[in-house]
Amino acid sequence: MNWKKCGAAAALRGKSGMIKKMQLFNDIYNGKKVLLTGDSGFKGSWLAIWLREAGADVYGYSLPPKSSQDNFVTCNLASRITHQDGDIRDQKMFQAFVEKVQPDIMFHLAAQPLVLESYEDPRYTFETNVMGTVNFFEAARSIHSVKAAINITTDKCYQNNEWIWGYKETDPLGGKDPYSASKAASEIVTGAYSHSFFRNGETHIASVRAGNVIGGGDWADYRIVPDFFRSLKEQKELYLRFPQATRPWQFVLEPLAGYLLLGQKLLEDGKEFSGSWNFGPAGFDEHPVEELVRELIVLAGKGSYAVDLESEKKHEATLLKLDISKAQRFLQWMPVLNFKETMQFVFDGYIAEENNDDVYTKRVEQIQNYIQTGRTKGIRFLG
Repeated sequence: MNWKKCGAAAALRGKSGMIKKMQLFNDIYNGKKVLLTGDSGFKGSWLAIWLREAGADVYGYSLPPKSSQDNFVTCNLASRITHQDGDIRDQKMFQAFVEKVQPDIMFHLAAQPLVLESYEDPRYTFETNVMGTVNFFEAARSIHSVKAAINITTDKCYQNNEWIWGYKETDPLGGKDPYSASKAASEIVTGAYSHSFFRNGETHIASVRAGNVIGGGDWADYRIVPDFFRSLKEQKELYLRFPQATRPWQFVLEPLAGYLLLGQKLLEDGKEFSGSWNFGPAGFDEHPVEELVRELIVLAGKGSYAVDLESEKKHEATLLKLDISKAQRFLQWMPVLNFKETMQFVFDGYIAEENNDDVYTKRVEQIQNYIQTGRTKGIRFLG
């Protein structure tokens, strides 16, 4: 495609040329057994990479990757972590895997993650996102090695009133589409298990809610960033369904840093960090779909779009914001990247794939660059 190549700063390297091991989060993950559901997915594969580079023994359970473009495949994670193909709805198979691994901490990312697909197959969406959560916590409460378990949901779990202010963790849950409703239900399941089974035990659980997460390696359907890069490859015009819809765009490492920090706190300090947590962009740094596409066109040096006025449109939220004050105050977590930096990181991630680079190494370099950017800005949780 001959995209214009724009790179972030080079990663930190030791004399051997190998990327340095990452000693963050009080080095809590070094030597730990960490189990991820949904490790073949976009966020799950990035989390697997970060954990592996932090010294963890990573175990993944998920459906097989959907295509050869998926981050799990291009990073060759099947040879770098211990992975088992499996459906989170299969309680017996998942339980047997967790019993075999005996993990220290578990992260639940297995899900049906798309709003439009939830309209096409609502039953599968609810079975995966609700009963999958039940199966996850049933395993966590029955296996004594597990000291912490985190359920990854979404900002769309909130009852969206199109408010101009951000939603807090205490705001009502709800959903007008099957996906959002299923994630609200997943949060309710988490709360029920927390109060019924984990209140006084040695295992501590939490749920985390992030915004619209973007970055290299995401080729899912019905997502604006993958759609943009597909339009470049196919030399077609991109059609925008909701150009003025405002979303809390985040580079993938932003919420993952929050999840890992919360995992550290649950392992070290326990119960006081249980509950639900928002990890979103700064309140002033939210942008409409059209602005995101324009920024990508500038970075790529090519591309075009038009507004789709004719196709039938299912309901999607117009405005959605998260209040992140709880994470800022009690975890000292905060976003590292502004909007333009986010888009640069996203673009560089896709460029690595297009240039047939060593994608795994490029992903690790982006993690290092992200950490270094945060440290340069004096963000406390990054040291």
